[in-house]
Amino acid sequence: MIHIVLYEPEIPQNTGNIMRTCVAMNCKLHLIEPLGFSMDEKHLRRSGLDYRKDLEYTIYPNWQAFLDAKSEGEMYYVSRYAKHAPNEFAFPKDTDIYLVFGKESTGIPKEILKDHLDRCTRLPMVASARSMNLSNCVAIMAYEVNRQLDYPGLVKHEVIKGEDFLEN
Repeated sequence: MIHIVLYEPEIPQNTGNIMRTCVAMNCKLHLIEPLGFSMDEKHLRRSGLDYRKDLEYTIYPNWQAFLDAKSEGEMYYVSRYAKHAPNEFAFPKDTDIYLVFGKESTGIPKEILKDHLDRCTRLPMVASARSMNLSNCVAIMAYEVNRQLDYPGLVKHEVIKGEDFLEN
């Protein structure tokens, strides 16, 4: 399973969008406090739409509580300071994958990253761009991992309106 870990997220709309992505891609969401918003905030509800009831998520009081509770698996850290693109990793098929993202204003703390430089990844972008939106980064990374794993458990055709919708 792919796990999305948000370290101290600050913007409810981003987290709501990430919640929707997690449900659509069958990912579990892990939220590390403090959160910059209330989980019942209207912006969170709006961006998460009706997907929130199907979301599997856990909130932890701090980073150490998350580490103590997490299951076995491989951790990857997404940071603008990393030196490896996501395609440079061969994400494992036989274990859980944790994708860790930092808060919107400052990212993942250096104290966490410095011991895991070989597991840090950066989404390539033009040199003049400081960063990309957090919810976009989560979606890109979740799709890259799923692409490498051949989209396990995900449907590759339209189900709601039917596989042949465009042909009718």
